[in-house]
Amino acid sequence: MLELRPNCECCDRNLPPESREAMICTFECTFCADCVDKVLGGVCPNCGGGFVLRPVRPVALLAKYPASTKRVLKAEGCAPVRAA
Repeated sequence: MLELRPNCECCDRNLPPESREAMICTFECTFCADCVDKVLGGVCPNCGGGFVLRPVRPVALLAKYPASTKRVLKAEGCAPVRAA
């Protein structure tokens, strides 16, 4: 089940469970659409994969399956992945 992380790992923007701005990679790294487009160039800085829009969990299921409250932030900052 998706964690639904609460923030962008790059800019720390809040991304609540209903956000249509949350993007995830296959490892659930979570970034806002602005950082994905303008900073990361569509490539996850953690795994090198691409991003998709994070699904929205139905409100009725959030009580049973709550979103994560653990904030993840890249301590070294965000930078685009450089080609080898």
